[in-house]
Amino acid sequence: MSGPMLNRPLILEERVEVGDGAGGLTTSWVSLGTLWAAVDARSGREGRLGGAVVARASFRITVRGAAVGAASRPRPDQRFRDGSRVFRILAVAEADARARYLTCFAEEEVAA
Repeated sequence: MSGPMLNRPLILEERVEVGDGAGGLTTSWVSLGTLWAAVDARSGREGRLGGAVVARASFRITVRGAAVGAASRPRPDQRFRDGSRVFRILAVAEADARARYLTCFAEEEVAA
C-alpha cells in the first residue's frame, strides 16, 4: 500500500507575542519551516462573525510523521500557510498505526 501524495508545500507557522513599544503586545506569526502535505477538503458552511458573512471550510491535511515535541510536528495552536490562504490547525492525530503520517484537522475562514 502506498502512502498519501504529499505534493503541496505548506508553511507551518507559530503565534508569538511581540511588545508594541507602548507596554502592550501584538500578535505575530513566525515560520517554522515548510512541510509537504496532501490537502483534502472535507466540508464547508457559511456564517456570521461580528456582523460579517464568513465562509468556513474544513480540511484534512496529511504530513509526514514526527515525534511528539519535535519542531516539525504540527500542534493545534499553530497554522499552515499556502500563499494568502491560512489553515488553522484544530487537532493532530497519527494517520496510521506506525505513525508514518500525521492527520491535521484544519479550518480555513474567508470573508464572503
